[in-house]
Amino acid sequence: QVQLVESGGGSVQAGDSLRLSCEDSGRTFWINTMAWFRQAPGKEREFVAAINWKSGLTSYADSVKGRFTMSRDNAKNLVYLQMNTLTPEDTAIYLCAADPRSYYSGSRNPSEYDYWGQGTQVTVSS
Repeated sequence: QVQLVESGGGSVQAGDSLRLSCEDSGRTFWINTMAWFRQAPGKEREFVAAINWKSGLTSYADSVKGRFTMSRDNAKNLVYLQMNTLTPEDTAIYLCAADPRSYYSGSRNPSEYDYWGQGTQVTVSS
């Protein structure tokens, strides 16, 4: 079983930074794609970033490119999302997701991720 738990959310001012973390307390050694999505009230779940677990290579949504950085700590089974220059448009619940496929997909489709954390709230005020 895969267990994902996000943390690090909070309420900040525009221009501030936050670092989210996602801990895998299960067994994910065979998972090659981890991702962050976000979901605001009344909106579809939106892709934010994905990482190739083995190589560390990342991809980002255009809306966060240059501001957000995804990384991982292999030894601790953690993935991070460093969020800089936050804006009110970044306000959402941020969710960590794992792709069960044994190859890197980098998928931006939430339907292709089988494992999800509970989410952590990020609120950015102007």
